[in-house]
Amino acid sequence: MESEEGTTEVTTKTTVENLDLGFLQQSVGVFMAEYGWYVLFLCVGVYLLIQHMSKRRTSPEMGGSTHVTAEVDPVSVVRWQEALEASRRRLQEELNAKAAQFKEKQQALEEEKRRQKIEMWESMKEGKSYKGNAKIAHQNTEEASSSAVLKPRTDKKPLRNSGFNPLTGEGGGTCAWRPGRRGPSASG
Repeated sequence: MESEEGTTEVTTKTTVENLDLGFLQQSVGVFMAEYGWYVLFLCVGVYLLIQHMSKRRTSPEMGGSTHVTAEVDPVSVVRWQEALEASRRRLQEELNAKAAQFKEKQQALEEEKRRQKIEMWESMKEGKSYKGNAKIAHQNTEEASSSAVLKPRTDKKPLRNSGFNPLTGEGGGTCAWRPGRRGPSASG
C-alpha cells in the first residue's frame, strides 16, 4: 500500500480471539497432573507450620512472647491465682473427706470381721458348727453393704443329663467319638 508520495503505510491486522479461561484450565491441568502430589504436600506442610507458629505465639509460657504478659493486668492475675488456690483447697478438702469416710468403712469392716472371728471361736468352744453362722453373718454384711439385692436363680437346668459319662461316651446324645479307620492311606 503505497501512496503517491512514496511513503509506505503499514497496516497490521489484529486478530480478535475469544479470550476465555480454556487455555488456563489446560495449563493448570497439565501442571497439576505433573506436580499435584508435590503441591499437596507443600500445602499440608505450610498449614502445619502455620498451626505450630500460631500455638507458639499464643502460649504465654514461651520466652518469645513478652508482649502478651505485659498487657495482662496484675490484679486479674492475682485474682486468678487466688481462685486457683481456692479450688485446689476445696478439692483437697473433698479428697480428705472421702479418705476419712473410706478409713471409717475399713475400720468398721475390720471390726465386723474381728467380731465374726470371736463368734466362730466361741461357737467352736461350745462344739457347734461355726461355718453356718459365718455364712449367715457374711450374708448380713453383704446385704448391708450392697444396695441392690440379688435374687438367687432357681430355674437352673443341669448341664448334662444324669446318665452322661465322659469316659465311655454314653449319654452324650448324637455326638460320640469313634476311632478312625486303620491304614496309612485315606482312600482305598
